[in-house]
Amino acid sequence: MAHSTGRRVLVPVLLAMSGIAWAALALWHASPYAHFMHAEALAAPGLACEPVPASLRAGFYVAGWVLMTIAMMLPTTLPLVAVFVRLTGARPERTSLLAWLLAGYVAVWAGFGFAAYAVHGAIHAWTEGSGWVWTHGWVIGATTLAIAGAFQFSRLKERCLDECRSPMAFAVSRWRGARPRREAFRLGIDHGAYCVGCCWALMLLMFTVGLGSIGWMIALGVVMAVEKNLPWGRRLSRPLGIALLAGGAAIAVSQLAPALS
Repeated sequence: MAHSTGRRVLVPVLLAMSGIAWAALALWHASPYAHFMHAEALAAPGLACEPVPASLRAGFYVAGWVLMTIAMMLPTTLPLVAVFVRLTGARPERTSLLAWLLAGYVAVWAGFGFAAYAVHGAIHAWTEGSGWVWTHGWVIGATTLAIAGAFQFSRLKERCLDECRSPMAFAVSRWRGARPRREAFRLGIDHGAYCVGCCWALMLLMFTVGLGSIGWMIALGVVMAVEKNLPWGRRLSRPLGIALLAGGAAIAVSQLAPALS
């Protein structure tokens, strides 16, 4: 009875958490502080004099990234979470163990967001003062699309997706129950790492379109959920890769063609 009750409650709770994150992102995007959600805007010269320390600006951005992870990626963990609930359903601390699992998952994505933000900032610091960079911003968008498209064809992508598509084997191979909190947190970290491994290139697109682009976030979230969890998701990877490569090429051609004509 506890197992079935847990499963009935699980889906609404996780979807509610995702919905709250979506609402928070929408409100943030509509606020005067929306620019803290855009890595490109935070690195722009016009904000250099803003009286906000760089560390605080990075913190705001990573907070937005965590909200984005909860909104976009948490629903994709439902198969693993359902398995974990079955494994821990008889334990009195099952709710806290689930919290540890989700905390480990979100922690990995937060770390990825911070690392991506740091690399993004380093690139802008390296190119600071270069007028070419600011007048050819399309290069960043086209390159990001090309990287994301090429990664769709990689073996690493397939290996990570295979791990994500086998939640029962993934959980059973890592759960012993001897140190429940530690194992639950580690299970969340491991799953988060494989999730980052298969989705990092698509998530980098958020640095191009910005965390406040709710439409793009929804579209990417649906794509990643389908790739990870649906039986036919494997057939989506290559067509998506072709579409992303074509998008990058289209941007490049549209910008270069006038100069070459």
